[in-house]
Amino acid sequence: MSMFCFQCQETAKNQGCTVRGVCGKQEPTANLQDLLIHTLKGLAIAGKKADELGRYDREVGRTIIRGLFATITNANFDDAVISRLILEAVAQRDTLRKECEAKDATWAQKLHDAATWAPKKGEDLQVKALLVGIPSEPNEDVRSLQQLLIIGLKGIAAYADHALVLGYEDDAIYRFIVDGLISTTQKLSVDEMVGMVLKAGEIAVTTMALLDKANTETYGSPEITKVSTGVRRNPGILISGHDLKDMDELLQQTEGTGVDVYTHGEMLPCHYYPAFKKYKHLAGNYGGSWWLQDKEFASFNGPILLTTNCIIPVKDSYKDRFYTTGMAGWPGTKHIPDRKPRKQKDFSPLIAQAKKCAPPQELENGEIVGGFAHNQVMAVAGKVVEAVKSGAIKRFVVMAGCDGRQKSRNYFTEVAEALPKDTIILTAGCAKYRYNKLDLGDIGGIPRVLDAGQCNDSYSLAVIALKLKEAFGLESINDLPLSFDIAWYEQKAVAVLLALLHLGVKGIRLGPTLPAFLSPAVAKVLVDNFDIKPTGEVQADVEAMMAGK
Repeated sequence: MSMFCFQCQETAKNQGCTVRGVCGKQEPTANLQDLLIHTLKGLAIAGKKADELGRYDREVGRTIIRGLFATITNANFDDAVISRLILEAVAQRDTLRKECEAKDATWAQKLHDAATWAPKKGEDLQVKALLVGIPSEPNEDVRSLQQLLIIGLKGIAAYADHALVLGYEDDAIYRFIVDGLISTTQKLSVDEMVGMVLKAGEIAVTTMALLDKANTETYGSPEITKVSTGVRRNPGILISGHDLKDMDELLQQTEGTGVDVYTHGEMLPCHYYPAFKKYKHLAGNYGGSWWLQDKEFASFNGPILLTTNCIIPVKDSYKDRFYTTGMAGWPGTKHIPDRKPRKQKDFSPLIAQAKKCAPPQELENGEIVGGFAHNQVMAVAGKVVEAVKSGAIKRFVVMAGCDGRQKSRNYFTEVAEALPKDTIILTAGCAKYRYNKLDLGDIGGIPRVLDAGQCNDSYSLAVIALKLKEAFGLESINDLPLSFDIAWYEQKAVAVLLALLHLGVKGIRLGPTLPAFLSPAVAKVLVDNFDIKPTGEVQADVEAMMAGK
């Protein structure tokens, strides 16, 4: 086995990719990402000691979240970038370590390998990477709990990085990520490891709340919005990923140029923010979910900007128009550098290229309605409560999360179609593309699909549930007429899942498969304590959810 990766839902045979990632990740990239995680553990150890000695360095947390973000599924496939991140983390670690040793000479005598290994000049990092990968932990249950925590930390890191880009950060988040990484280098009891995983859920809530604050204070609270899915006659730039600041700067730089901007995938919710509505050249949403991008990017005709994950292997038909930025990367394509202090990123190469391109080829021509974040939903909470009390609304079903390629994901479309017409679907994330273009009608003017936004906006769904619990005078979220039927794919969805567990949500259906990184014993802990269950047959699941099971 030359590589091993099982962090996403589509991992080979639901066991692990051992030759090449289903995502397209090659063996060297997978191994370098393992080594980056190992290196970040060493940085965490040095940063923790420096903190204990009175030298807290916020840059440790910033480096760690960026590094973790780069290892998320479909984010960065560029070996040169991953190697650079490794060497930068080693250098930062060693600077802190020397400072710590100067104050406490005995500290360095029993350090973990992650805090001591040093690449020699010209050394092939692959050699070291093979020694520190996931299989290096022989105990299946220990490995499972460690990886569940690390995978959750990756999701937290992604959300923390989005907040950081907007100038919002929280040292409590950084300190927990440091402690979490360090815990995976220690021999902890099962109870202690489970405790760290559940603590990650608490920090996931904190992080998503911080990001919600960053987004809404910067761009306003999302509003109910109709988004066009057609095209105009101008050339365009297509922006995909999750980063709102990249969208902001791109809109500013394209204004008045004759170039339209279209959203794709998880950038659809940009249309819901008041700050972006003033741009008349924000033309609409083009295409659907991330896994369709090879065909949709080819037909778009203009430049494509990937601000974060999800990237699939880039095709020659659009490679010369493909740009990445931030922690996203694909070898051999153009990358927009990070912004310098008090300056914007420079998107002029995309704008210049767009002016030479034909307008997008139309894929469809309709509308998508969204913007049902917690502020908007709670503004009509009285109407919702009355609809429940009158029996017009019998149940809410949270169908948030990720989309993916597997045919088994048709399950979520079929559930949406099979749910009785007196149910409301609450959604966030790209899972919505399985049903957000269906004509499911409304209940007394309330659309049956309420889209809160991106995957991180699952926080909005939790806030809505908590507010409804208060409105009905209930003691627990689990007493609401509310079911969870969650689609997962990558690590941010795992962070959301841990957040829901922290909030006490029970009876979550998770699919289309349970995570491969859960050993039978660890899965049993989650089933016994939280009643997590796999998605099953459509009609049986719908009947069970309507019965509150």
